[in-house]
This record gives sequence, structure tokens and C-alpha cells, in this order.
Amino acid sequence: EEFERKIGRRVLGNKAASGTAIIEELGREHMKTGCPIVYTSADSVFQIAAHEDVIDPEELYRYCAIAREVIDPEELYRYCAIAREILVSPHNVARVIARPFRGEPGSFVRTAGRKDFSLAPPCKTFLDVAYEIGLATVTVGKIDQLFAHRGIARAVEAKDNEAAMRKSEEIVATREAFGFLFVNLIDFDMRWGHRRDVAGYAHGLEAFDAWFARFHALLEEGTLVMVTSDHGCDPTMPGSDHTREYVPILAKLIGGRGGGKLGTRRSFSDVAATLAEFFGIDFQAGKSFLSELSAR
Repeated sequence: EEFERKIGRRVLGNKAASGTAIIEELGREHMKTGCPIVYTSADSVFQIAAHEDVIDPEELYRYCAIAREVIDPEELYRYCAIAREILVSPHNVARVIARPFRGEPGSFVRTAGRKDFSLAPPCKTFLDVAYEIGLATVTVGKIDQLFAHRGIARAVEAKDNEAAMRKSEEIVATREAFGFLFVNLIDFDMRWGHRRDVAGYAHGLEAFDAWFARFHALLEEGTLVMVTSDHGCDPTMPGSDHTREYVPILAKLIGGRGGGKLGTRRSFSDVAATLAEFFGIDFQAGKSFLSELSAR
């Protein structure tokens, strides 16, 4: 009710749903009424979908920012700004997400204009501490939005895996100044995982594998490289939400002897603790496994 009052429109949906399914279900009514489509999932998210010909993306972004207390000067993202302002304590919804789409009933497609309005981390992260001591923290993809723009010296936009991999390779190949490069490959989640596209996921893994060989060859001796995930999204499972399984953590110190198992880690914070030890930063969370990489 508060969100509807602040944006001056009623909303459609207001339920848990698959993003692609709900725009097909309510897209025709949305185009007729101009009311934005609101939905959630198993995650702590508040998602707002709107057709780009009905509500301009900049206006949608503003709605998201209001819900998250992020005042975005642009206009479709206006709805998200409104929602972000509202969904703080005691709700503390982690993310308000703008979901613009195009097309006609029966053939709606999401556009690349997704934007996340995240709740700021409740305490200092490795990014915060690294940035404070002057380490050049560079992100590629939506990392900047996920961390509410905190602790990041430079954010490089990338709408899909291909762009993220290409831009990451360019940063390393040109020896651009950076200390910590943090890259997100969104298609494994948004494009293939949630959509349960097994063939697409397989092709994506093959493309990543081919790219990583080139990327790895560019890394100088003494560089620490890690490949991991923050959750499961198994395309072979029923449903459309994240799946609950252990995620991989592959780590290598370039020039090290390599080989061996890191075992099952107790916390995602072990990654941050390892990075902190590598960079000589005091960070009181997790257990570093840097010594296990160096000893091999």
C-alpha cells in the first residue's frame, strides 16, 4: 500500500512467481492499465517489471530506488527507487530489482536493462577494507550493484557473460592498474540456471572454459585466481529458483606447485580471508587457505 501510494499507481501481481511467467500472465493487463508488475521469489527480493513502451526504464529505476532509499536521478528506474526507500528495516529486503521487458502478449522478452538496488552490507566487507587502504578494486558485471556501490574504485558494466569475459581479458591484457578484479558471469544464473536451460548452460560452460585458458595465460606469476559461486542454480532441477547444493571453489597461486583438495569450507568468508592474507590486510572473518595454496 505504501509503495502504491508513493508511485501513484496500483500494482499487479504482488506474489511469488517466475519472472518470465508473470510477464506473460499479466503483461497484457499491464499494457492496458500502465500498472507495474510486482513479484518476488525464494530470495529476499522485490522485483518490478514494466514494458519499456509503457513505463520508461529510467522511471522504473526511480521506483526501485524509492523502495531502497537510493535516490536515483534517472527516471523508469524511479519505481525501484521508491521501493528501495520503503523496504528497509524492519523488512530489510536484500534487493529491489528493475525488470524492463519488450514485445507483445505471447512473445514478451526481457531486455538488458535490469538494475539491482541492494541493501547495503550490514558490516564492512573485504571490498570496503581493501578500498580504504588504497587497493584498486575493480568489478565487472553487476558486482557494483550487489554491494550497493561500496568499496569499489571502478565498476565496469557488462550485461552478459560474453561482455564480462571480454572486458576482464582486456583489463588484464592491457595491464590496466588494478589490485583486485572481481567478475560476475550473470548468464549462468539469470539466462540458463533460472530458466532451466541445460543446453544453454552446457554451451556457456564450454565458452567459459575456452576463455579461461586465454585469461589464465595472461596472469603473471604470483597472481591469485579463484573461481567460485554464491549459490546453486542447477538447470536440471524442477522449478525456477536457486538450488541448494555445495558450490565449487577453485583457487590457484600462479607459479605455485598446485594440486590438492581444499575440502569443504565452513563459510564463504574463507574466500575473503584468503584474499585478505594475500594482500596483507587485517580482516576478521573466515579462515584463510592461502598457506595450502603456497605449500603445494
